[in-house]
Amino acid sequence: MVRHVYAFTEGGRDMADLLGGKGANLAEMTRLGLPVPPGFTITTEACRTFLDTGSEPAGLAREISDHLALLEQAAGRRLGQPNDPLLLSVRSGARFSMPGMMETILDIGLSEDSVPGLAKSSGNERFAWDSYRRLVQMFGSTVMGVDSALFESTMARLKQARGAVDDLGLDAADLAGLVEAYKELIHRETGESLPQSPAEQLQRAVLAVFRSWNVERARVYRRREHIPEGLGTAVNVQTMVFGNLGPDSGSGVAFTRDPATGRSGLYGDYLPNAQGEDVVAGIRNTVPLDELGRLNPDAFTRLRDHMATLEAHYRDLCDIEFTIERGTLWMLQTRVGKRTAEAAFTLAADLTDEGVITSDEGLARVGGDELTRLMFPRFDTSAVGEALAHGIPASPGAAVGAAVFDSAEAVRRADAGERVVLVREETTPDDLPGMVAAQAVLTGRGGKTSHAAVVARGMGKVCVCGAEEITVDQQGRRFTVGDTTVEEGTVISVDGSEGAVYPGAAPLIDSAVMRYFETGERSAGLVDAVARAMGHAEGARRLGVRANADTPEDAARARRFGAEGIGLCRTEHMFLGDRRQLVETMILARTDTEREGALGALLPLQRQDFTGILEAMDGLSVTIRLLDPPLHEFLPDRTELAVRIAAAEAHGNPPSTHDAELLEAVNRMHEENPMLGLRGVRLGLVAPGLVAMQVRAIAEAVVERKRAGGDPRAEIMVPLIDAVEELRLVREEVEQVLAEVSKESGVPVTCPVGTMIELPRAALTAGRIAEEAQFFSFGTNDLTQTTWGFSRDDVEAAFFSAYLDKGIFKVSPFETIDRDGVGRLVEIAVAEGRAARPGLKIGVCGEHGGDPESVHFFHAAGLDYVSCSPFRVPVARLEAGRAALPGTEVSDSR
Repeated sequence: MVRHVYAFTEGGRDMADLLGGKGANLAEMTRLGLPVPPGFTITTEACRTFLDTGSEPAGLAREISDHLALLEQAAGRRLGQPNDPLLLSVRSGARFSMPGMMETILDIGLSEDSVPGLAKSSGNERFAWDSYRRLVQMFGSTVMGVDSALFESTMARLKQARGAVDDLGLDAADLAGLVEAYKELIHRETGESLPQSPAEQLQRAVLAVFRSWNVERARVYRRREHIPEGLGTAVNVQTMVFGNLGPDSGSGVAFTRDPATGRSGLYGDYLPNAQGEDVVAGIRNTVPLDELGRLNPDAFTRLRDHMATLEAHYRDLCDIEFTIERGTLWMLQTRVGKRTAEAAFTLAADLTDEGVITSDEGLARVGGDELTRLMFPRFDTSAVGEALAHGIPASPGAAVGAAVFDSAEAVRRADAGERVVLVREETTPDDLPGMVAAQAVLTGRGGKTSHAAVVARGMGKVCVCGAEEITVDQQGRRFTVGDTTVEEGTVISVDGSEGAVYPGAAPLIDSAVMRYFETGERSAGLVDAVARAMGHAEGARRLGVRANADTPEDAARARRFGAEGIGLCRTEHMFLGDRRQLVETMILARTDTEREGALGALLPLQRQDFTGILEAMDGLSVTIRLLDPPLHEFLPDRTELAVRIAAAEAHGNPPSTHDAELLEAVNRMHEENPMLGLRGVRLGLVAPGLVAMQVRAIAEAVVERKRAGGDPRAEIMVPLIDAVEELRLVREEVEQVLAEVSKESGVPVTCPVGTMIELPRAALTAGRIAEEAQFFSFGTNDLTQTTWGFSRDDVEAAFFSAYLDKGIFKVSPFETIDRDGVGRLVEIAVAEGRAARPGLKIGVCGEHGGDPESVHFFHAAGLDYVSCSPFRVPVARLEAGRAALPGTEVSDSR
């Protein structure tokens, strides 16, 4: 028969999957001999059975009854005994800590019959009625479903009538009257009365805690923390101890080190004459933990000793809850404490120095998400008010500026010295100048892999996408949130780490860690702790880290951040701005001469671009992707052109020849699904001279750098390959141009030619493609789109939130690699590619290259390097080191 209940004396911290984190740690403290009130844990398996079937597991009631009998025997009292009742707490406790997300019910066992007995046995009538008041309130809201605000307002009215500042201002008679008001409230709202049977109270409380696994706040928390939906919660049933018996009693929360900074010392709060939930709820002001040393020196000394025992045992910061009952200390909970990003790095360094953990363990306890939070400016959260709107935290950091609603206005104001935030419904490549000029980007649509998000991360710009609460009025140059209107020029604050937008200018805190990565400036404390973690990661990692960079400035920054080359240089960004006219001329060309003239004008500009990037990355590989997007993206919007022509005709004016030619070209090139149309290698094969121009520009840049004494290492990457024949044709053209430039210049030019693997067919035929490709680079953005059949710019806003709610996704597959689908294609391509070409160099250049969890997958899959935006390079370096540690997963980082 499967067991569903374990006494605290039977478990340990290695049973957290079965007993939940709280139950396992209560058992561990019991094993260590610490003063833990006796109790037992109902397993997560019992919860899962109840949630799956709607009924408690067979035999559970008997097991609970048997364990309750043992508690009663040890206490010498029965549950709800009229003259001296044994009372119980019923608390949730999932495998992973979910503070405040599920339910707790205290004082189970009290009834009309036993309140007088409790008053007599305790010698404190007020305490007895206060305990019953807590049971009625908690049971009524948690078990019987009465709105908790109704209880709170009832108490507030009573305190106001009595002139009481807090609950201590109410005497026994007041509390007895409050209990009657609560009972009437329950009956009015539910039609039933509070159960007086202690056994019924216990049984219903246990099932209510099971049900609380699926309350909305718990589901939201699990989605945010990527906690699996199917785990369920354990239930801990424990003998009550009371901190509300008078001034010699109280409850508190303590940390063995400061969870905000990581500094050593005891930190926490204590509240005399209170239960634990009073401390958390903030119903009265607590006192610092040190004050307990004055109020109760003996209990404080014992607490300090127990905290030292726990930190030594867990070898980490511990979070502890305790109660003092008439001078006697009881330990109610411990867990490895949550901590800020700053504290995570500081603790890892300090515990390593103290010999408590090894350097490998220290590295395993920090992670890329924490490092990201430390790298960017942040708002002083103590000084910001309520957020105006929330969206997706697409690119971290904090920025303040005047709201503007188009790219030109952003550039104009920025040139005049004003800080601006570019606000758009969604961005397009045309918005790039405004994005460069702005301090932050805010969009009403889009997700973490939308145009705005990808470009902003690449530039290190703050970005919040998909803020669906805002309605952007581009024409009216304003946005609204409910009844609030934000006009152009109004200052707003954008938090890209939390996905929040605030009115006005929130105060900023600069990042010393970013200064360290930018300048190498190292200082004691946090920066030194980060530097040490990075140093250890460098020594541990196998996986190389490159950057996605399209300009010499980005390349130089990436190199300062530790990039070992460029894994993706996008050439399409070089065709924007002033050069767009040349691209238009090339597209509109009616003769070979016109087209060759346009390509000839683009050649020196491309050469200049490549020369600068090769110089910034001298001695390191630079992978240059040939033109990828469809040509129509470089032409004006189809609707805009049609309106312009119609407006001219409506005024009796003939449309300009240029506009008419552009519209004819746009209509000719229009595609229903351009992302799967004429782009990438297909464009290179049907647009004469385009590949040759780009390859010549690369080759001539290599020649120029070699003549200058440099060590250029250009690699040419062909995008969107489906078939090996496509790559063979392009490679022949590439090698012909390289040979021509070598002959013309007298300087030998050799550039490896490889391909992006970004289509399922390419991954499945990687063995054949490797016969022609000298390297692979996975374009996981498009590979994810084409594997799932998603258009990412549409689906993220359309239904991703529903998919996350329903558990179809644990996380967006554009954010973290889909191991089962996309990841499987990666593994197939790696295996078959290297079988055909041993030693084949393989990397990844999609957004996943900077995602912590994805980096671990790419390490395990055997890739040689990841490539990501410059500002994510330190994160990728750190996670590449962590991935090389035995048994380390991303979730190990707190």
